[in-house]
Amino acid sequence: MTGIASGDGPGTPARGDGTTRRRGRPPRTESAGTRDRILDAAREEFSARGYEKTSVRGIAKSAGVDSALVHHYFGTKEQVFEAAVEVAFAPAFTVRDTILDGPVEEAGERMTRMIIGLWENPVSRAPLLAIVRSAVNNEIAAGVFRRLIAGQLLRRIAGQLDVPDAELRAELAAAQLVGIAMIRYVIRMEPLASADVEQIIRRVAPVVQGHLTGR
Repeated sequence: MTGIASGDGPGTPARGDGTTRRRGRPPRTESAGTRDRILDAAREEFSARGYEKTSVRGIAKSAGVDSALVHHYFGTKEQVFEAAVEVAFAPAFTVRDTILDGPVEEAGERMTRMIIGLWENPVSRAPLLAIVRSAVNNEIAAGVFRRLIAGQLLRRIAGQLDVPDAELRAELAAAQLVGIAMIRYVIRMEPLASADVEQIIRRVAPVVQGHLTGR
């Protein structure tokens, strides 16, 4: 049959160079750069439209690829969102085991600096805003957020606390910092939105420390 290389099954389209490409798989020339481009497009779409109004087709169009490639690399929209969350929180996941690596009396400051530092960095702030806005407005997105943050960050921190209510303490500490992030970076309420970051850390770190190790 014209256009089908010998030995290939039906429905396998021929490429311009006479070779064939199996349906549903990206060509061999596709690289990790394509995956990163899809992730960048996904974060932009989730940030601009929120989880509910973002579609796989829209992500693909923004990334300049076919929708099949998005499904190939990530699967469903929920899985794309989960991958975007993992990338945004990668620095936190990387240093999670060092939060209590050192004097336990300084753990609150280390955790505060880590979380606020992510929000202060313009590179990580944009995807974080997309994630938070989506999680606030959609239960599926909120579930992804909870699953990753609880499983990969808070439970690991709780595991390093020698107290009976460690998970509750870790969640209270995180709630303190998430609340500050919402007011400072999302709602942008003054005077917190314009306050010096070191002043914020000095005032908040003792409160976070109290959640982690206080009586």
